[in-house]
Amino acid sequence: MKFGQLEVFTNEDGDAVVQLPDQMIQDLNWKEGDELKWDIEEDGTVILSKIEKSVNTEWVLVETVQMFRHRYCIEVPIGKAEWALDTVTMEEAKEFSQLHLGETISSHRVISEEEAVKLCYSDNDYLKSWTPEKIKTAFFTPMKE
Repeated sequence: MKFGQLEVFTNEDGDAVVQLPDQMIQDLNWKEGDELKWDIEEDGTVILSKIEKSVNTEWVLVETVQMFRHRYCIEVPIGKAEWALDTVTMEEAKEFSQLHLGETISSHRVISEEEAVKLCYSDNDYLKSWTPEKIKTAFFTPMKE
């Protein structure tokens, strides 16, 4: 099915965007949220096709705890080594070094895509202006084909 030429423009995030005609979306039975793939032919023709998702998949939320060893070097009066502990506790010490000691899975559960997007919004205030599609692209790990 050919639909002619479409204009490419840049949105407020700097992404290249193509507005698909409503008739084209209707004719192809596409809807908002569908994932599309595009292939560019040798002559420059772009072929769009919907990526059909398997209904045999689910999203799993995996929660982990990461551990780091931090070091601080703090000057204190002779005989007052415990003062250094207070300095660290009060978050007034400059970090000397750190070493990642690993990551441990603490829990996991099956979660709906909608619930995962809502959780992402609540965990990350700065994402309030992002669309669910942008969140999924940035933070969700799809199954490899």
